[in-house]
Amino acid sequence: MSTIHPTAVVHPSAQIDASASVGPYAIVGEGTVIGAGTSVGAHAVVEFASLGRNNRLHPGCYVGTAPQDLKYGGERTRLVMGDRNTVRECVTLNRGTSAHGETRIGNDCLFMAYSHVAHDCTIGDGVILVNSVAVAGHVEIGDFTVVGGLAAIHQYLRIGKYCMLGGGAMLNKDVPHFCTCQGYPAVLRGLNSLGLRRGGFSHESVAAIRRAYKTLFLSGLRLEEAMGRVRRDSKDPKVAEMLDFIAGSKKGVMRPASGAEAKEEAVL
Repeated sequence: MSTIHPTAVVHPSAQIDASASVGPYAIVGEGTVIGAGTSVGAHAVVEFASLGRNNRLHPGCYVGTAPQDLKYGGERTRLVMGDRNTVRECVTLNRGTSAHGETRIGNDCLFMAYSHVAHDCTIGDGVILVNSVAVAGHVEIGDFTVVGGLAAIHQYLRIGKYCMLGGGAMLNKDVPHFCTCQGYPAVLRGLNSLGLRRGGFSHESVAAIRRAYKTLFLSGLRLEEAMGRVRRDSKDPKVAEMLDFIAGSKKGVMRPASGAEAKEEAVL
């Protein structure tokens, strides 16, 4: 039998694995599935959510609760979470709306205290949201991206893989793969070189990404022209991913504050 504290409130429809645990005064609401080894801390609330294996929900977090969207009319939507995620105190992870039907969380993510993920978002694997990060609705965040404390991401934006978003950054444009950004409003500050090294990228691939960044954002070329030049000059698959991400942007891609004045050694 799963370990469920006698003060916890569990909806009859909830499915809780035998190796999972639910702490004191926690609420496991309707339509919830809790996977093997997952723990729900004291006073936490989980509803309309499917949680994978070995997740850690700390006291006082809210997972799968209703969207903060005036268009939400009570439709049955969900939050789907993978494995080995850590959700700290007072985090809010809202379920989807009829627009997409669900909010999706990958594996191995860390949501620090008071961070918020709104409705219909897609969060990749290994993502870290530092304290008090605010992620608006319909945002996509790629694998192994770190979002610094107090940063805010506007709705419908796309944040690429292996990005580093500085603390307090206010984002209103898409951030390409492998980049760092900072500021109010945020601007590109170069490559996430440390993140790429930690991610096991080869020296050759990092060098190719660096050359691509210089052509795209520091050459003074129009972005479309710069992308064409990079596609001709580079055969690296990571560079191709970066270009495909930029080509798919609907909200526009973030740029350096002033490409004409940027010094490569300062931003790269």
